[in-house]
Amino acid sequence: MLETQRERVPFNDDGERDTACAFLSFARSCVLKKVDGLDEEQLRRRLVVSDTTLLGLVQHLTDAERYWFGYTVGGDERHAGVDFSMLVPADRTADRVIADYRAAIAESDAHLEAAAGLDTATAHPVGDEHRTVRWVIAHVTSETVRHAGHADILRELIDGVTGR
Repeated sequence: MLETQRERVPFNDDGERDTACAFLSFARSCVLKKVDGLDEEQLRRRLVVSDTTLLGLVQHLTDAERYWFGYTVGGDERHAGVDFSMLVPADRTADRVIADYRAAIAESDAHLEAAAGLDTATAHPVGDEHRTVRWVIAHVTSETVRHAGHADILRELIDGVTGR
């Protein structure tokens, strides 16, 4: 079953911000497609030696959204101490984890809208110095794409569904 979830990459090219945000949105969508239609057991199924599962990837990316856009860009102290864990507690349902990711994406987009521009400095430093919103978008996009690739492989192992 080849390319059953295939979607075209965005063709947004109306400016740096538009293009960057379109590819970030595309990467997020790719992750969400990978969990669509699977049950709780499939989403928690461990198929590799590490603790990586589809649900764990979504939880990890939720923390990334909240840390990088909420804390680093927006200055929201609630997200300063996220742990980026891929271990999802048994009492946390798949629906809750996925809903949290969608909420984190909406919060991130609000922080991006509030930023004056891509050259805006982050509210909190990255390492020893502040970065720009541009850098954070590029970083989160690259991390999301990386994990979307992991999700592609896990999904194919679960039920044979492939495609970006």
